[in-house]
Amino acid sequence: MSTEDKKNFNHGGHGEHGGKRKKEDHRLPLRETPCNSVVNILPEQSLRLQVYLAHAGVASRRAAEGLIAEGRVSVNGVVVNEQGSKVFPGDTVLLDGKPVKTESRLVYLALNKPPGYICSSSDPQGRPLAIDLLPGEIKERLYNVGRLDFMSCGLIFFTNDGEFAARLGHPGSGTEKEYMVEATGHIPDSLIEAFEKGISIEGEHYRALAVNRLDSRAIKVVLIEGKNREIRRVFSHFHLHPLRLRRTRIGPVKLGELAEGESRPLKKFELEALEKGTRDQGLGTRDCRSDYKATHTLRSDYSTKTPVPDPRSPVPRRMTW
Repeated sequence: MSTEDKKNFNHGGHGEHGGKRKKEDHRLPLRETPCNSVVNILPEQSLRLQVYLAHAGVASRRAAEGLIAEGRVSVNGVVVNEQGSKVFPGDTVLLDGKPVKTESRLVYLALNKPPGYICSSSDPQGRPLAIDLLPGEIKERLYNVGRLDFMSCGLIFFTNDGEFAARLGHPGSGTEKEYMVEATGHIPDSLIEAFEKGISIEGEHYRALAVNRLDSRAIKVVLIEGKNREIRRVFSHFHLHPLRLRRTRIGPVKLGELAEGESRPLKKFELEALEKGTRDQGLGTRDCRSDYKATHTLRSDYSTKTPVPDPRSPVPRRMTW
């Protein structure tokens, strides 16, 4: 096992989770520090409704078109079904009866999720939410890009950029995801060989891009598509159970020294590399059939008079650090 793999495998001890996102402080003002760049969007001209919804972080443009077609969006009290309808400054936009406003900035965070947290905006069982670990001063409505199982841990992204999430989460994005997996017993060579060549389990085909042995009971797995509970299902097929499953890399972004429960902003070069990867796969906004179906609860404090972004700057400038 390489030195870096040992760090990734052993990293993430439990510690204090102070300063995390809490329900009572999610509306605290953003601290004005050199690492935060907030750019207001001038409400001067009209914007297509699906673009407006995408800028609000509700969904990608393609998914927003679906919301409009389903009759879930209204402008100034009138349900809109036509694609390309315009929103003007001062218009009131509602999704499922709740006000929507565009975000003044786009936020991209990487979180080291501990085991025992669920990747969702709410949970009827009352389990801890990964999103509540994010810094309390961030008032934008963020959501996770992809998921990690309840007992899995490691790297996961949060953003309010619907199009970025759609491109990255698309099965054809080609984005590599790397995992360190420790099993309860010896991992046979047959599991590694089958996972690399491809194996069908209960009618579903699973195939890893690469599998490398770290020791008798530990392997490193690189996936491209990443189907639901893929690694756990393959292990179960060989009568094994992952004792620990940690995601250590998404594309060019590594977990590194980020402690469990802590988060950090994605750096500019990381965002550029992630977006270049999706472009290299030929993915555009129209190609991304996002899994983010705008099922997240909208904040109740949205203003009913919602500003419209300036078309001369169709996408808010990203936070830079």
